[in-house]
Amino acid sequence: MREELKHGPLTGLKVLELGQLIAGPFVGKTLGDFGATVLKVEPPGAGDPLRQWRHLRDGTSLWWQVQSRNKQSIVLDLRQDADRALVRELAAQADVLIENFRPGTLEQWGLGYPALAAENPRLIMLRISGFGQTGPYRDRPGFAAIAEAMGGLLHLMGEPGRPPVRAGVSLGDTLAALHGVIGVLLALQARATTGRGQVVDVALYESVFNCMESLLPEYSALGVVRQPSGAALPGIAPSNVYPCSDGQVVIGGNGDSIFQRLMVAIGRPELAGDPDLRTNPGRAARVGELDSAISAFTAQRSVQEVVAQLQAAQVPVSRIYTARDIAADPHYKARGMLQSITTADGRELTVPGVIPKLSDTPGAIRSPAPALGEHSAAGWRKR
Repeated sequence: MREELKHGPLTGLKVLELGQLIAGPFVGKTLGDFGATVLKVEPPGAGDPLRQWRHLRDGTSLWWQVQSRNKQSIVLDLRQDADRALVRELAAQADVLIENFRPGTLEQWGLGYPALAAENPRLIMLRISGFGQTGPYRDRPGFAAIAEAMGGLLHLMGEPGRPPVRAGVSLGDTLAALHGVIGVLLALQARATTGRGQVVDVALYESVFNCMESLLPEYSALGVVRQPSGAALPGIAPSNVYPCSDGQVVIGGNGDSIFQRLMVAIGRPELAGDPDLRTNPGRAARVGELDSAISAFTAQRSVQEVVAQLQAAQVPVSRIYTARDIAADPHYKARGMLQSITTADGRELTVPGVIPKLSDTPGAIRSPAPALGEHSAAGWRKR
């Protein structure tokens, strides 16, 4: 490993991860990718349930190999007094504690923020939950699917007049985790000035809602309740999925100059020169006509032909990638997004690379996901 990859920008930061499954552990993964020392606390027995989620190899989830890289693992039963006492000792030495239990759970165990901050005023506690630490819904259980529904996203997913569909990945959890990372970094910056830690309160539904663009202002000002629109980008045209002779492509022709290049490329120069279509409002009013014109062009050609012709015209276009496409793509490889690692069982595995990319202090995959209870609290204390 190159010398600069051995020490990320968060080297020296000690993170205690009490979370399970997706949102909390995704935060720990991200901090670990950039050099933080992350100690993951797992329950006895099977450990984090994510170890058994989705496809397994030799009894361990392949997802686990991504979610828990750059971490250490110890086993503690937080329902036992002695193990909770050890958590308090570890929190006294930590910079950041991550948890995604239902609100009030840590308080019942004597591990709430006031109790831990009394011993370590510099501690930053990231709390991720379905609905946040306050409010009338705080005690409700909430997973990603619930957050996507309540946050306004699920209603927009799918075709008009049909039941909504999920994306097939836990967007609510991942969005909450990314907001959690932002919150931790902000709290670290504040601590550098004040010398004090604080609580970072992240709700899954709010993390989804924060990404809903103009959904609420449109309703507030105009009474508009946005509806599902399939693969189209409502109010922005043309941008959609279009049929080809052997598949489909996504085309984003909604920039003013891009639209003109797109129309010329598909053999419709009269639309490129139409004054009513020079800006987005005019194009949005005639989106059906434009989509029909584009579809007439794409349907007669293969995906490869359409992509080649539109790329030559400098129009944003892509085939719809599967995992097979990603694994074979030279740009993914050139950008370091296809990383080959050796897992704890000695077998090779290709996993996603590290983002964002920092020029001087980049992140790196420094160690594989740990076996259950592989490490010790004593070893973490010495760092």
